[in-house]
Amino acid sequence: MLASLPRLTTGGLIGFAIIVVYCLSAVLADQLAPYGEFEIIGSPYAQDAGAGLGTDNLGRDMVSRLIYGARNSLGIAIVTTLLAFIAGGVAGFLSASVGGLFDNLLGRLVDVLLAMPFLIFALLLLTIFGTSTLNLVLIMAALEFPRVFRVARAVALNIVVLEFVEAARVRGEGQFWIITREVLPNAMPPLLAEFGLRFTFVFLTIAGLSFLGLGVQPPQAVWGSMVRETATMISFGGLTPLYPALAIAVMTVGVNLVVDWIQHGSSGMRN
Repeated sequence: MLASLPRLTTGGLIGFAIIVVYCLSAVLADQLAPYGEFEIIGSPYAQDAGAGLGTDNLGRDMVSRLIYGARNSLGIAIVTTLLAFIAGGVAGFLSASVGGLFDNLLGRLVDVLLAMPFLIFALLLLTIFGTSTLNLVLIMAALEFPRVFRVARAVALNIVVLEFVEAARVRGEGQFWIITREVLPNAMPPLLAEFGLRFTFVFLTIAGLSFLGLGVQPPQAVWGSMVRETATMISFGGLTPLYPALAIAVMTVGVNLVVDWIQHGSSGMRN
């Protein structure tokens, strides 16, 4: 039976509102941005130019760059998290359902991947394969795969031993039917919460890699790169680098509020 989501709390509502605003900004960036993503409209760090927040280190409008940054930052993080969840979720469910040698071999492979320092391994792979957007997505998804696998397998192990799953096996149902009709619906609340947590981690990691110059490359507007490009203004008391940093922080808070709402309800706790 599909577990229902809990009643929406104040924190969950605020989180949803933040996510909706960011997603709309990403989807409607071309319509909302007053200037082009790469358009130079004035001198560098001109506070009286642009749509209200001044210009960046090259004279591009900060408001427009922030809006386009939502599309690039969120889009890459969402695609990366989806790839990791599709691969890790399918592998975790199969491992829990099939068991035996398949489960042991896949578990040992995941243990090896988890033993490697995440950030150092990501930097190494990006240095070897290059810093294109495609490489960034594939490498981050591959590194997130073991963590998603562990969560999906743990959740599925608690479900496959229940009576209704055993009854499905007795009826002669195949593994695909059992996973999609019995295991997946009952695993959705914890997996949704984990998706939010994984998205936040991927989102922050991509921002960090972009800040280090190994993420999405200029001239694309990505919040992590925007902080690095305008960081010199901190020494002069400027607020320019704080705008993309604030955008990152608010998005992270919004997603965590929604995750807390899902986890609170799926745990059985009540206010």
